[in-house]
Amino acid sequence: MQKVVISQDIEQEIIAAYSSCEHDKTFVLCDKTTAELCLNSLDVKRLGGNKICLCNEIEAGLIVIPAGDDNKTIESIAKVWEALSKGGATRHSLLINIAGGMVTDLGGFAAASFKRGINFINIPTTLLSQVDASVGGKTGINFCGYKNEIGAFCDASTVIISSIFLKTLDKENILSGYAEMLKHALLKDKEMLAEHLNFDFDKNLDYDQLQKMVAESIEVKQKVVEEDPHEKGIRKALNLGHTFGHAFESWAMRHNCSVLHGYAVAWGLICELYLSAKKCDFPTETLHQVASFIKENYGKLGITCDDYAELLELMTHDKKNTSSKTINFTLLGNVGDIRINQTATKEEIEDALDFYLF
Repeated sequence: MQKVVISQDIEQEIIAAYSSCEHDKTFVLCDKTTAELCLNSLDVKRLGGNKICLCNEIEAGLIVIPAGDDNKTIESIAKVWEALSKGGATRHSLLINIAGGMVTDLGGFAAASFKRGINFINIPTTLLSQVDASVGGKTGINFCGYKNEIGAFCDASTVIISSIFLKTLDKENILSGYAEMLKHALLKDKEMLAEHLNFDFDKNLDYDQLQKMVAESIEVKQKVVEEDPHEKGIRKALNLGHTFGHAFESWAMRHNCSVLHGYAVAWGLICELYLSAKKCDFPTETLHQVASFIKENYGKLGITCDDYAELLELMTHDKKNTSSKTINFTLLGNVGDIRINQTATKEEIEDALDFYLF
């Protein structure tokens, strides 16, 4: 199981993680946005060409790819493999992924597959990647218009979490990550959910409180992953909100109106809690509390009833499905009462979309 460090001194913890890994050569992967906004927080010195010195101690080759989930592609990962190969990387080399979830997913898969596997460290810089993408061993890329269609389970050697990077984020990216935290609260208990429904997103954001909540959120995910690392059973709980959410994301990509992952998950939570209420007696009062919170903070995707057939088609490609004719959901009987491997009819799914829209 990977080590997760809640950082108090980011540079010293990077050096400690680096020192604990076998490495003949080291490479740092980030996207263009991270290169501009985050690397200076880590005492990066440019050594010429594509070489940098990280934390005043770690010499590494720098690999920069374009930002955005639409670049989570086979073309981008091929560029990473090429840079590793041309840089002389061996099976004993180390890749440090510094960025949001697109890079930790893609970089993790690049490390897992290059020479059949090299060590990697994740340093997630967005709230979403801290509580979701960088923890749990899922790596991969999008393919043929579908989210995370190609990938592998492979743990980072260490994941380092620091609130220092969150101060570079706008409100939309904070909210994107917060949707996954809201999901974890729904999986945990009513006390955690109440705290999350009352968090203040005003401009004077309490980053210390947020890092504490991030640590609690990661703990929920880690406990589930430890019990079921390859998603054969209870790890499917972490897919709450994601069957609808991934369909919303894929629909947005097809229609050239890409949305942040966490927004799609938040909208998916509304739909799947609606199904939970209809099929598993999830409390309607809690359903309406969560739906109101999400609609107030996340708005809506620009779908109409005319898009339902396409969304249903997209859901049939979800990796949780056991057949091409059955769409699988994680639902709740109550906060903390998890019901995996649930199904719904076409009519029930359309009713959930109606609830979301209207």
